[in-house]
Amino acid sequence: AEMCGKETALFMASGTMSNQVAIKTHTQPGDEVILEEGSHPYNFESGAPAFLSGVQLHPLRGKRGMITAEQIESDIRPPDDHFPHTQLVLIENTHNRAGGTIFPVDEIRRIRMVALRRDLKMHLDGARLWNASVATGISLEEYCSYFDSISLCFSKGLGAPVGSILVGSKDFIHRAHRFRKTFGGGMRQVGVLAAACLYALDHHIERLQEDHQKARYLAEELAKINGLEIDLESVQTNIVIVNIDQSGLTLEDALRGLKEQGVLILPTGLRKNQLRAVTHLDVTEEEIEQAVGVFRNIFAKK
Repeated sequence: AEMCGKETALFMASGTMSNQVAIKTHTQPGDEVILEEGSHPYNFESGAPAFLSGVQLHPLRGKRGMITAEQIESDIRPPDDHFPHTQLVLIENTHNRAGGTIFPVDEIRRIRMVALRRDLKMHLDGARLWNASVATGISLEEYCSYFDSISLCFSKGLGAPVGSILVGSKDFIHRAHRFRKTFGGGMRQVGVLAAACLYALDHHIERLQEDHQKARYLAEELAKINGLEIDLESVQTNIVIVNIDQSGLTLEDALRGLKEQGVLILPTGLRKNQLRAVTHLDVTEEEIEQAVGVFRNIFAKK
C-alpha cells in the first residue's frame, strides 16, 4: 500500500479474485463497466462480473490493448433509465494479450479527468504493473495515483508461488474485506504465502529488466524465422506473441513439435494462430538460445 501511495491493502489468492472483489466493491447490480476488449476480466475470468456482481461489461476496441479518453467518454451511458448505469472504468497495465504492452501514463491521466468529470470509479488490473514501472521508470505511486483501486500480482514476474493484492482507501478495503470472505478468499493460514510475497518485493523487482531484455532478444530472433510474425513494437516488457499463420503448421502440430524438443508454450487463448511466450526469473539466457534453436528446427521444416 505504501509503494502505491494508498492507505491499505488486502491479500488475495489470485489476480482474478482481486479484480472481481474490486468490481463487486465499486458497483451495484445493473451497473456497467467499461474496459478494453482483450482485457483479462472480459476474456479470462469465467464471466465472473455477471455471475458475482450482476454487472454488464462494455468492451471497447483498443490498439495494442490501449483505449482512449475520447472512446470512453463517448460510450458513457446517458442518464436514462433505459440504459445501464456506467459506474467503473477498468484498465489493464501491462496488457497481457496485447503482448505485455505498457498503457501510456499520459492517456491514463486524460482518462482520469473524464472519470472525475463524469463521477466514475477507476480500477487498475496491474497484475504486471511492476513490469511497466521498471520499463518506464515511472513509480508505482505515480501510476496508482489515478486509480481508486489497484490489483497487483506477486506470482508472475516477481516469482512468488501464489498471491495477489488489492490496494485502495481504508473505506474501500473495509468493504472489499467482506466480499473477499463471501467469495471464499479468507485464509487464516495466509502468513506463509505472504512471506514469499515479501521476499519477492525485496529481491525481484529491479531484476524484471532482465526479463524484458530476454523477451526482446527472443522476439528479434524469432522474427527472423520464415513463417513467424511478431509485432516488435508490442514487445515492451516480458511477453512475446508469435503469429504462426504463414508457417504452414497447425497450432496443434506446432505445440507438439515444440514440446517434443523441450519447449513448453501456450496459445494465447483468443486466436488459433498465436503462441505466447513469457520470460521470467526461471528462464535463463541459455534456455532462450535453446528455445530459439528449437523454433528454427520446427518451422524450418516448412
